[in-house]
Parts: sequence; C-alpha cells; structure tokens
Amino acid sequence: MSRAVVRQEEARHVLVIEDEPQLRSMLTDNLEFEGYQVTAVASGEEGLAAMAQHAFALLILDVMLPGMDGFAVCQTLRARGTRVPIIVLTARSHERDRVKGLDLGADDYVSKPFSVRELLARVRAQVRRDDWRSISGEECSFGDVVMKPQQRLVMRKGRRVALSAREFELLRYLFAHRNEVVSREQLLRDVWGYSQLSVTRTVDNYVAKLRTQLEAKPHDPRHIVTVHGTGYQLLV
Repeated sequence: MSRAVVRQEEARHVLVIEDEPQLRSMLTDNLEFEGYQVTAVASGEEGLAAMAQHAFALLILDVMLPGMDGFAVCQTLRARGTRVPIIVLTARSHERDRVKGLDLGADDYVSKPFSVRELLARVRAQVRRDDWRSISGEECSFGDVVMKPQQRLVMRKGRRVALSAREFELLRYLFAHRNEVVSREQLLRDVWGYSQLSVTRTVDNYVAKLRTQLEAKPHDPRHIVTVHGTGYQLLV
C-alpha cells in the first residue's frame, strides 16, 4: 500500500468486535499497520456501547459471540438507523448464514479462515464506498434550495422542506457529487446499499419526488437533470 493511501486513511476509526483474543489482536495489529485507528472489544454489548460513544468508519463483526451474537448486533444497529459499513467475519460459512447476515444489514461477509490481505482490501473498499457521507457534511445550495447536512435540514425559499430519510440521503449524495454524472447503479449501490442492481425505477421515482419538492418546474428541471443513458447530475 502506498504512503499516500495510508495518510488518507489515518483518521478512519474501525471497531472490531471479536471474542477470540489472538484473532482480535491480529486484526488490531494489521489494521493499525494500515493506518487505521482501532477500537477492539470482545462482546456485542461492549460493541454497542462503543458505537454509542464514537463515530466509526467501519465495523468488523464476529457472529459467534458470547451473549448477544453478531447477527443481533447488526440488526440492532440497523434498527437504530446506524449506517456504518459492517463486515461480518465468521466461521459460519453456510449460504443461509451469509444470506441472513446480508439481509440483516451487513455490507460484506467474510468466512474464516480468511486471507488478511483480502480482508484489508475489503475494508478499504467499504471505507472508500462510504467516504461520501463524511465529505458531504458542509452546507450547500443550488437555486433557492439550501441544505444543511449536519442538521439534516433542507430549506427552499426560506421554508423547511419535509424529505423522507431516503430522499435526504439521495440529495446528500448528489450534493457530494455535484456537477458529476452519477449512474442509477451507483445510486442504488451507495445510497440504497443494494448489491443486486437489476431494478432502477426506484431511483427514477425518488428523483421525481425530489424535483417536485425542490425544482420550480419539476418537468423541466434546471438542477437535478437526467443524463440520458447514464443517470443523473446535480448542477450547482
């Protein structure tokens, strides 16, 4: 890994929930060597407590934990609205376990034994994929619309616009990539978290809702425009 990449990821804080001391230590050492800050705990309960106290860029989660297991931790975090990427790390490699983990909100699933190099590559991919959330915190505006991500507030002509959680995340993503063309598949992957990308009308429907609330002429938008054959572009 290049020094530039290490510097870029120095501030990333990773939480490891793993009850096997040797494996927990090995994961911590390798992640710290890659430049990550690491908090490592041995139980799901400790992990949830750590999540409540710190902002993590990634969670590596064992399934077979004493007390609250990893699936329950994952389910609890998603029920709370926590969007941190989760990599499940477990000896339970059966298809039904992988499906269960992903259905409960995990972003990736790695079976033990595993390649450390591959795991670190998956860590980098998940952190990189989620970077837009951390770089899109500044106040932005287009036309008569102002967005204040830190307050989860969108104003138009000085009046608050009531957006659903998904509409807000979609707009935040478009702001983070303003003036760039983003594909429907990219939006489904990064905003919806879908790994199967066969349905794209979902994105179109949500974009139409945003236009209705934020554009003066929703059928002739000036800012949230369609790039035919590709996706959408927020012009700022």
